[in-house]
Amino acid sequence: MKKIYHLGSCSTCIRIIKELNLPTDFILQDIKKEAITEAQLAEMKDMAGDYETLFSKRAQLFKQRDLKNQNLDESDFKNLILEHYTFLKRPVIIVDDKIFVGNNKSVVEAAKNAIH
Repeated sequence: MKKIYHLGSCSTCIRIIKELNLPTDFILQDIKKEAITEAQLAEMKDMAGDYETLFSKRAQLFKQRDLKNQNLDESDFKNLILEHYTFLKRPVIIVDDKIFVGNNKSVVEAAKNAIH
């Protein structure tokens, strides 16, 4: 599978997608317009190792709800991501059996190498 979960209104996601110079067989899913399903999230978790890796602690809701002062476990991370798209660390790039999570420069470079 070749897929990117992203936010269409996120300038960082847009920049990264352009930078990746994607082949036409990639599927792009704007997570605001098409919510992540539980099955999709479970597949991402299996590839990433855990839900926490997929969870964005930089989300505004994370700060607003004061979640940093709560003791969150894997089920909390899963439920929060399913509850609101902003909790998914973006973009999530899947290339066959590899997953790349987030916008860190080294992650994007690794994704680029896997794609080309």
